[in-house]
Amino acid sequence: MPVVHTAITTDPIDQSRLEALVSSAHAGARVSFAGLIRDHDEEAEGTVVGLDYSCHPDAERFLADVAAAVATELDPEGKAILAVEHRVGSLAVGQVAIVAVAASAHRHEAFGLCQALVDRVKAEVPIWKHQHEKSGRASWSNLGLPR
Repeated sequence: MPVVHTAITTDPIDQSRLEALVSSAHAGARVSFAGLIRDHDEEAEGTVVGLDYSCHPDAERFLADVAAAVATELDPEGKAILAVEHRVGSLAVGQVAIVAVAASAHRHEAFGLCQALVDRVKAEVPIWKHQHEKSGRASWSNLGLPR
């Protein structure tokens, strides 16, 4: 099965554990992405100090469906292996919010799978962030509302 693990978690994400889950003798390449909380954002008016992530009750199902769709569309032979976790709860600048890992026979496939997985998770999984700024200002983003 090309998707070996998907999860929404309140715990810190162990990137090494996810990398181990996708390791196989077939894989000549493994690409990992870790999305970190940064101190700036185009929607922020000042310095970002942290985020509170929340999600829809079915977010884990959405995450699994997105990972399966990426695997099916970009690896129809089913030889690549994917894993992804997204964290929810309060996160400070520098902490890891998402880790996605793709392993495949060749590097170009692994890069493409990992990027597509992260892009689709960000676009399609109902996870929202409440961004906190140093000034005390807070704003929601990724709610799917018109701007």
